[in-house]
Amino acid sequence: MMMYKKYKETGYKHIPTIPEHWEIKKHRSFLVEQKSINSNDEGTLLSLSQYTGVSIKTNTDKQGMFRAESLVGYRIVHPQDIVMNIMLAWNGSTACSKFEGVISPAYAVFKVADNGIAPDYLHYLYRIPEMCGYFKAYSTGIIDSRLRLYPQIFMQLYSVIPPRDEQDQIVRYLDWQVSKINHLIHSYQKQIKLLEERKTTLIDNAVTKGINSDATMQHISGCWMGNIPAHWRMIPSKRVFVEGKERRREGDVSATASQKYGIISQEEYMRRENRRIVVANQGLDDWKHVEPGNFVISLRSFQGGIELCEITGCVTWHYIVLLPQEMVCTQYFKWLLKSKSYIKALQGTSEFIRDGQDLRYSNFVKVDLPLIPLEEQKAIAEYITAEVAKIDNALPVFQKEIELLREYRTRLISDVVTGQIDVRDVVIPEYTPEEDVESSADEDVEEVAENAE
Repeated sequence: MMMYKKYKETGYKHIPTIPEHWEIKKHRSFLVEQKSINSNDEGTLLSLSQYTGVSIKTNTDKQGMFRAESLVGYRIVHPQDIVMNIMLAWNGSTACSKFEGVISPAYAVFKVADNGIAPDYLHYLYRIPEMCGYFKAYSTGIIDSRLRLYPQIFMQLYSVIPPRDEQDQIVRYLDWQVSKINHLIHSYQKQIKLLEERKTTLIDNAVTKGINSDATMQHISGCWMGNIPAHWRMIPSKRVFVEGKERRREGDVSATASQKYGIISQEEYMRRENRRIVVANQGLDDWKHVEPGNFVISLRSFQGGIELCEITGCVTWHYIVLLPQEMVCTQYFKWLLKSKSYIKALQGTSEFIRDGQDLRYSNFVKVDLPLIPLEEQKAIAEYITAEVAKIDNALPVFQKEIELLREYRTRLISDVVTGQIDVRDVVIPEYTPEEDVESSADEDVEEVAENAE
């Protein structure tokens, strides 16, 4: 790619040089804060993500996203307005809206009042790492999660502005290139999805049908596992697991339930995730003792199964500890209790399933469990572990490719909107736009926050 022939210094560390004919403009010279407030309960509710920009907020329990009780007092957003999350501007949560709607009053909305400024150019500019770092330097707060870039401060900051025709060409070029990159990302994501589906099916078949393809099957009316090997039996789950009620022992470490890691200490969770959580250090007397081989019913077990404990410690009294009996191979039940079929059976024990609903022991005992020879349980567990390892070893290859593509996309956008690459003479061909879809939800963080109550 070509560079511009002449550059000049800006005096700013985050973008030290720009093409000689570009300008540096204060935000207040081309932006006007919009303070129009919705006066009724009508309007399309919008959301803002650092990944996907401004989007229409879905109204579905399945995703844990709910329409506000009232939209009165929400900020009105028009197409081409710039929307900024005051608390996350430093993390890329500033974007140009394509939609008419309303958004939380905690956000700031700006109208581009200068025809020489393309809102879509600002959309790309305000999300690059250089500008995010610039915004962070002028945000106030003690920790990152509490930093705020107030509108009056934002309006005093500066942006690099090329001529309008170059802005439009930059937007066209980046829309094209980003679509190409997104297409590649999606192809790798599809491969990952196929592997994940294969893993889910493999686990489900093995724990409910066994691994002997020649086994004679039997039909049991109403059995959640479907047809099962003829020598298996279904028995009440309270005969397989009894509820553990022992209180915390002196020296027990505080543990947390995570669908990603199982039952681990809160300190270990923070180390693995490289983030701080609220660590429980009071009211621990009522917490429950757990040991390796125990299973734990956590607050989100309706959604992701029941977790195997691999440490000695204690869990919040909200949780239910399950103690395995002699006929249990814990590694087999680790797979069974996280399987798709079992989770569906658990969900069938409740008439009212909502996001975050507690799963109780009374629900657990409604689902019968299989009585299988112990050696066969071990063989099934070993088979699943080996096969899942093959799939898991393939996943990082695709994940790394996605990571590299996203890094390249970020670098390309930064270089183009700051003038380090000259795209004025690039011919843009016909193409199919393709947006990236990346979730910013992190349910594990929500789970850990609940554990610290």
